[in-house]
Amino acid sequence: MATMLNGAAIMDGALLLIAANESCPQPQTAEHLAAVEIMRLQHIIILQNKVDLIQENVAINQHEAIQKFIQGTVADGAPVVPISAQLKYNIDVVCEYIVKKIPIPERDFTSPPNMIVIRSFDVNKPGFEVDEIRGGVAGGSILRGVLKVNQFIEVRPGIVVKDENGNIKCTPIYSRIVSLYAEQNELQFAVPGGLIGVGTTMDPTLTRADRLVGQVLGEVGSLPDVFVELEVNFFLLRRLIGVRTKGTEKQGKVSKLTKGEILMLNIGSMSTGARVLAVRNDLAKLQLTSPVCTSRGEKIALSRRVEKHWRLIGWGQIQAGTTLDVPPSPI
Repeated sequence: MATMLNGAAIMDGALLLIAANESCPQPQTAEHLAAVEIMRLQHIIILQNKVDLIQENVAINQHEAIQKFIQGTVADGAPVVPISAQLKYNIDVVCEYIVKKIPIPERDFTSPPNMIVIRSFDVNKPGFEVDEIRGGVAGGSILRGVLKVNQFIEVRPGIVVKDENGNIKCTPIYSRIVSLYAEQNELQFAVPGGLIGVGTTMDPTLTRADRLVGQVLGEVGSLPDVFVELEVNFFLLRRLIGVRTKGTEKQGKVSKLTKGEILMLNIGSMSTGARVLAVRNDLAKLQLTSPVCTSRGEKIALSRRVEKHWRLIGWGQIQAGTTLDVPPSPI
């Protein structure tokens, strides 16, 4: 679930995949649709997969069940395309719908660049010579602005440590872009839209094994504040979604937030734990387990641990918070 929410943070549209040989909706289908609503994704195409495994009348019945399920949701009126991924049946129709139904949003090329990191790697293989070693690579999607080769960049929160008193401190990482890639194509400029690999002069130890996931990369001095506590205006779902219940049982109600409980927050592509410090009506004060670079007004998803799994219980919007002092840029 966390992976899906993190990925949804950078998407312009979504394909909702439903298996034709199972009843609809499955618990996870309902949960993912709720997550899509929270992440404000407007453009959805529903794919009814595995139609090669069932008879025509079953497919028609399930199509009606899908239409009933999406009524009143953000996916209401979305096209339902029967496909077979295995036999590549109707994939051309899916491509046509993506082109026609999901418009390319207006991109902002003039603001300072801001990129959400969703992957990071060390591209050096064991046994490389010292002069062959390349800097770390960050992968993600640019939200606004333009990145250029040889541009100086900053990654926030960067390196996070605790001092002797247990207080969190963060040091942004400063680096220079040495290469930009979109799949196999080397670029001189990278613009919003699509996934971009950014090669840097960073120590590859900092980027290996997705260590930079959830961080924000951009022009030096232009990135948002780093928060350790958040005050959010939140909304809880009425019932738990994504939990299987036996025939007679009602779906579990979502209980109110309680002081001291631990939640998981998804902010952009960052997943972090949070302790509830105080709750009043629909406002909550949350202490984060790791600092997050974000801005006021940003939407977040709230999850609670239910039967050993994190389950979506609601969403919120950042109103205010406690920020960390970030050391000034040496560049």
